[in-house]
Amino acid sequence: MEIFSPYIIAGAAGWVVAQLSKYVIASYKSGGLASLRQLYLSGHMPSAHSATVIAVLVVIGLKDGIGSGLFGLALVFASVVLYDAVMVRRSSGEQGIAITGLIKEQKSKVPLPRVAMGHTPLEVLVGTILGLLVGLTVYYLSVL
Repeated sequence: MEIFSPYIIAGAAGWVVAQLSKYVIASYKSGGLASLRQLYLSGHMPSAHSATVIAVLVVIGLKDGIGSGLFGLALVFASVVLYDAVMVRRSSGEQGIAITGLIKEQKSKVPLPRVAMGHTPLEVLVGTILGLLVGLTVYYLSVL
């Protein structure tokens, strides 16, 4: 009997590693320590959504097999998350930037909306690779 679920560990580790990577990248770009907000903000490199769902997908595939119903469900779920990150959330973020620009340009008293950015295809690809590595690591550590 397993004390800890490798599925949950993979998802949590995928998210944590991706968010820590965002902090490191932001710190490198700024030339100093980045804001701690980088540890939980959405958007930017790499996609934590991608890393999380792919890490879980990999563990499911290795533990339960790619022919299992659970793997099929995880694959569909991961596909929706990856599509949403690039297409829907990114488009929504770009619209938010445009709306914010219009509000400023018109000097309107309308409060500026919070703009949550989605991801570029590269950010999703890097998150996917990161999730693959995390999933493989968690799986192999769980079978030791």
